[in-house]
Amino acid sequence: MKIIESAKNDWIKQIKKLEKKKFRDLENRYLIEGEHLVEEALNYGGDIQFVLVTEESLPSYAYLLEKIEEDKKVQVTYEVIKHLSTLPSPQPIIAIVGKENKIATTRATSHVLLLDNVQDPGNVGTMIRTADAAGFSKVVLGKGTADVYSPKVVRSMQGSQFHIKLEETELIETIAGLREEAYQIYGTELNEEAISFKDIEKSEKIAILMGNEGQGVSADLLKETDQNIFIPMKGHAESLNVAVAAGIVMFSL
Repeated sequence: MKIIESAKNDWIKQIKKLEKKKFRDLENRYLIEGEHLVEEALNYGGDIQFVLVTEESLPSYAYLLEKIEEDKKVQVTYEVIKHLSTLPSPQPIIAIVGKENKIATTRATSHVLLLDNVQDPGNVGTMIRTADAAGFSKVVLGKGTADVYSPKVVRSMQGSQFHIKLEETELIETIAGLREEAYQIYGTELNEEAISFKDIEKSEKIAILMGNEGQGVSADLLKETDQNIFIPMKGHAESLNVAVAAGIVMFSL
């Protein structure tokens, strides 16, 4: 097993750059931290390129390391782990993972979640995780939406990127393609013509469009929907958090 003891090592410096989107895009890979995410990547076909682990934790993670090829294991110091981590008290295991996954999970429906300019990483990760839990087949992240492989989104997804298909693309084109496949497209908006989410006609092919935390779904995209929906509220809150709203709608389907 290769051993690296300094955070100033040239290879470690290159890995550190994966904190930035431009390097993640350039190299088509990103970092995952902690035992749970490494295990999820192993169990669900994640492209694990390297695993970095401290000498002290080798016995604890032996059940994971035995599934990984020897030339992909790197023993490092906790100083190196802390240097690469975005957490104040990181677990002593980090993996470098390719963005392309072998998504083998069979879904009962073909429901799709579309995210328009959702900027908060926590919201994006939570919605992907919830879509996974609700049995959706895919999440499409449109322009302005937080990078799905940023550290905060990755932490919020909790491994759901290994279970559900993710795409980053233009939503206008995606909606046009979904319509050709006979999908019903529902936007989220408060207006006189919108209907309660409870009145959505159940179907195998449904796409739900969620928008920016402050401005909602863009007007251009709302013109492309078949129907817009809202969530009736009994209290005095002005609005719901976008991730909470998405969860309510997704599970209602």
